[in-house]
Amino acid sequence: MTPHSKTAAGPLDGLRVIDCATLFAGPLVASMMGDFGADVIKIEHPHGDPLRKMGQSKDGHGLWWKVVARNKRSVELDLKTPAGREVFLALIKTADVLIENFRTGTLEKWELGWEVLSALNPRLVMLRVTGFGQTGPYAQRPGFGTLAEAMSGFAHITGQPDGPPTLPPFGLADGVAAYYGTFATMFALYERDAGPQGNGGSGQGQFIDLSIYEPLFSLLGPQTTIFDQLGVIQNRTGNRSVNNAPRNAYRTREGRYVALSAAAPSIVRRVLMLTGGPDAANDPRFRTSRDRVEHVEEIDAIVGGWISRHSLDEVIAAFEEAEAAIAPVYDIEQLCADPQVIARRTVTTVEDEDLGPVRMQNVFPILSRTPGSIRWSGPRQGRHTEEVVQQLKAEGLLAADFNVNAEHGETS
Repeated sequence: MTPHSKTAAGPLDGLRVIDCATLFAGPLVASMMGDFGADVIKIEHPHGDPLRKMGQSKDGHGLWWKVVARNKRSVELDLKTPAGREVFLALIKTADVLIENFRTGTLEKWELGWEVLSALNPRLVMLRVTGFGQTGPYAQRPGFGTLAEAMSGFAHITGQPDGPPTLPPFGLADGVAAYYGTFATMFALYERDAGPQGNGGSGQGQFIDLSIYEPLFSLLGPQTTIFDQLGVIQNRTGNRSVNNAPRNAYRTREGRYVALSAAAPSIVRRVLMLTGGPDAANDPRFRTSRDRVEHVEEIDAIVGGWISRHSLDEVIAAFEEAEAAIAPVYDIEQLCADPQVIARRTVTTVEDEDLGPVRMQNVFPILSRTPGSIRWSGPRQGRHTEEVVQQLKAEGLLAADFNVNAEHGETS
C-alpha cells in the first residue's frame, strides 16, 4: 500500500466538520481535516463560494477552488431562510466541528451564535476565524490576510533595505492561521474525547477565538523580547539574516539562483573552505555568528563570487560533496520536475469531474499507518445537497417531506 493510498481510512475518519467559512483561513482548516479523513460539509450560499470565481479558471471552473474544496461535500444553503436554517441546525446536531469566519456578531444576529449552537450540541467545537479576534477595539473590523501581514510586523522586515515593506504574493497569513486553527481544533477535540492524563475527556466542546494576525506574529522570532530588553527594532535586510551568515540568494554563472543558509559552525567552515579556501575558513573575522553578520559584505563577496563563476549543476554538486546545505530557487515548473518531488509524490494527480486529470499538492505530512488522501477535488456547487438532506432525514433530524428547495429554488 502506498503512503497516499486512497483505500486507507484517515485518522479523522468518523469526524464531521461543517465548513461555513470563506477566503481563506477557515476553509484551509477544513481542507486539512478533510485530507485526513474527516467528513467535511461545505455550506455554500446559493450565489456560490467566492473562491469559485477567484484567480485563474479553465472552462469556467475555478482552479483554486478545485484545491481548497477537495474532499468536501458541497451543500447549498441560505442560512437566512427557514429551510436553510433548519438544515444547518440539523447538521449542527451531528457535527464535531463548526468553522466560521463571519464578522464578529453576525451569527449572534441570526440567533446562531455559540450559546445557541452549544446548547443544541454540547460536544461541538466551534472555530471562529476573524481578522482581529472576537474581542478588543478592532473586533468589528473586517480583516484579511494582507492586513495581518502588515500589522503583524511581517511586511516591515520583508524586502530590500532600501525598498518598501513587501507583502507576500500568496495567502501567507491565512495559511499560518489555518495551521494554528487546525491544531487548536485538534487540541479541543482531544480534551473533549481523551482529556489530560487519559481520563476519558470532559465530553464538552468549546469555541476557539482565532485571529489572523496573531499566528503570523507568533512566528516572527524574538523581536518583542529584543525590543523590550534592548530597544532594538528589526528592519529589512533583503535575503540576509540578522542572526547568521552566509545566508542569501546567490546568482549562478548562467543566471539561476541558489539559496544558502549556514548557521552551524561546522557548515560555515565547509562553505568557506569550498568558496574561499583555508584563508577564508580560518579568518578570525568569521569566527562567530555575530562576527560573520558584522562582516556579511566580505562573506557574501567570497561565497557569492565563487557561485557566480560556476553553473547551477556545478554549485549543487560541489556543495553536496562538501556536505553543505544549498538548494536551487525553483519556479513551479522546475519544482514539479525535481526528482525528490517526484519520488515523494509531493505533487499528485486527481481525477476531476469537470476537468479530468488535475495536478495539485499532495497531503502532508505522511502518516505511516493512517495517511491522508485526496478522495475528490473541489466539487460542483450543491453537488451533495440532496445526499446530505437524505442522510439527515434517515437519521430523523429532518421531516420526511422536508424540501430544501422551497426557499430559494432548485439547487445545483
